[in-house]
Amino acid sequence: MTHYVDSEVARLGTVLLHRPGPELARLTPRNNDSLLFDAIPWVGRAQEEHDAFAAALRSRGVEVLYLADLLVETLAVADARAELTDQVLRSRRLGHTLRRRVADHLAYLDPAGLADVLTAGLAHEELRIGADRPGGLVWTLMDRHDFVIDPLPNLLFTRDSSVWIGDRVGVTSLAMPARRRETTLTDAIYRYHPRFVGTEFVYQPRLEHLEGGDVLLLAPGVLAVGVGERTTPAGAERLARQVFAAGLAHTILVVPIAQERATMHLDTICTMVDVDAVLMYANVADQMSAYTVIAGADGDDLRVDGPAPFLRAAADAMDLDQLRVIDTGLDPVTAEREQWDDGNNTLAIAPRLCVGYERNVETNAQLERAGIEVIAIAGSELGSGRGGPRCMSCPLVREKGGAA
Repeated sequence: MTHYVDSEVARLGTVLLHRPGPELARLTPRNNDSLLFDAIPWVGRAQEEHDAFAAALRSRGVEVLYLADLLVETLAVADARAELTDQVLRSRRLGHTLRRRVADHLAYLDPAGLADVLTAGLAHEELRIGADRPGGLVWTLMDRHDFVIDPLPNLLFTRDSSVWIGDRVGVTSLAMPARRRETTLTDAIYRYHPRFVGTEFVYQPRLEHLEGGDVLLLAPGVLAVGVGERTTPAGAERLARQVFAAGLAHTILVVPIAQERATMHLDTICTMVDVDAVLMYANVADQMSAYTVIAGADGDDLRVDGPAPFLRAAADAMDLDQLRVIDTGLDPVTAEREQWDDGNNTLAIAPRLCVGYERNVETNAQLERAGIEVIAIAGSELGSGRGGPRCMSCPLVREKGGAA
């Protein structure tokens, strides 16, 4: 199977999603902050909204793959099962006795049951502990509401843990402790699942922090990488070196963004909706700058120019006279509200065709006025983790060359 992505807007062929499941039901007022959710979602409604999102993609001819299904199939491979089990057991929180009990528990599970534990976690009271099988000091001192294995509610946002650049995949290095185990699952899927046999990697989780929401494929050969709360300058530099060495791009724009919850990734303030058009958060558009990075003459050092205004640097790199800019909202207050509600975080299915949350009424109207068709989906519950349609989708196949 050939997987290939070289732009944000070329016709989408295949996408990776994660349908929210029992991991969302693990969120409580005690842990939602540490697990990076702003509210406790209504799980059933979130699933309905996600199903409608997937149905909208399928109605436009997109193949939808689910991470959970791929994980179950991956865990049927003995080496993958052993590796993912070992990674969970390495946690220094467990201690010797509890580690043995967890190992025994996991050994009894079939691939589907193990996949459930790896995604939804293992609660203190779900572990088989008795007089003949004590849990040790660590288990005894745990609160009854604690998790022996933490859940991964942010798996919903498949964009962050991997990104395809050309015919190679970058499995990213997530910055927040609550999310780091996500990439162990994604990495195993790409290495062991039969669909991805022979896949080459352009980034790996052991490298500097880099998240997929900060990587935009502006055009074939041109990437933009946001540097802020999640992606570090070292991560951007490492990606540039890896991409240039593999011949996957000729220019990378490194874009500093505010280190704030509202702008955690570049795609929270800017996404592409046409080959020459971006949807941008108006309150920061004029202040955004970019450093242009190209490979050095000796093939090792990078050449860095700038900073320059982002829109000018992007147009130059994409060989355009200028980029068309569509604002989020019509006034600063509306723009701020709709940016917070992921108004900028659209997923392009093809040039001039995108998916956005229905609640961002003004942004969607702006897009329609600019000739962009919007497939509006509900997101009242899906948005509680701060992510929109682009965050919830990892394209695996788009038509080559950025064309319709």
